[in-house]
Amino acid sequence: MLHVLAVFAAAVLFGTTGTSQALGPDGATPLAIGAVRLAIGGTGLALIAFTLAWRHRVRAAQRADAVPQPPRFLSLSKGGIRPLLLMVLTGVCLATYQPLFFLGTERNGVAVGTVIALGSAPIMAGLLEWLLTRRAPSAAWMIATALATVGVVLLGVGGEAGGAGAGGTDPVGLLGSLGAAASFAVIANAQRRLLDQGWDPFTVVGAMGASSAVIAIIALPFVDLSWLSTPAGLAMGLWLGIATISIAYVLFTWGLSGLTAATAATLTLGEPLTASLLGIVVLGERLSALAILGLVVLAAGLALLAWGSRAPRDPRPYAVEG
Repeated sequence: MLHVLAVFAAAVLFGTTGTSQALGPDGATPLAIGAVRLAIGGTGLALIAFTLAWRHRVRAAQRADAVPQPPRFLSLSKGGIRPLLLMVLTGVCLATYQPLFFLGTERNGVAVGTVIALGSAPIMAGLLEWLLTRRAPSAAWMIATALATVGVVLLGVGGEAGGAGAGGTDPVGLLGSLGAAASFAVIANAQRRLLDQGWDPFTVVGAMGASSAVIAIIALPFVDLSWLSTPAGLAMGLWLGIATISIAYVLFTWGLSGLTAATAATLTLGEPLTASLLGIVVLGERLSALAILGLVVLAAGLALLAWGSRAPRDPRPYAVEG
């Protein structure tokens, strides 16, 4: 159950992104925000995760009366270069997720773009896990994901119905949203595979943060960062980086160590639930009756998934030599 709560807490932090941007300064482009978010968050994620991984190894070595060894990927032993490539892949996917997501919302509107990206991510993650492991998702996952996806769709349709400038179905925007969903599905499955191989979850997520931060830092000279010098801009950048990347992905990856990739991806549908509630409470947005029904259905799906995920995902003992 703690793993479920960790992933859901990560989804809640993810869900504060839109409200943080709305409260931030004008003139900050999605690409600039994304680059700053990853540069701060990826660096912080690597520092936090690698520190936790080292402390974990030291404690394990003390219990075994041995000398702690550095993470395997530093020496490329016991597995070769493939695990390192998987870790770098998660960083690349984290870096590409944001521009693809913002492309979808820019072309088709925030509600439609968010519905497509977040609603299709659990399905893609479950299907990809099925293809890679030949392990079909559980009946509880199928029912919960169906409920949660219906809730997201109702939320998006209901939200657009009462708003101005409803988005269309631009094919480029559609591909952007689907690409964002695919990026998240790859992250969940790549990390799940590394955890199945006995890698420490903090080592896995630290490598993702480090590789994504390198990509973001390379992009920083090519975007306008003048907004970052304002108090509101700095606060937004720090929150988006530290809370929604550094802390959120540590929680997500640790929670993933006790869940399937499909279950974790479905739990992240708590993100639009959080975003909608913050829009009502903080930004004063109003939801239609259809959107409120979507919130109820989405919450029911998440509750069902949490109930069905009470048992540990994998009976095998968790290895500590990541």
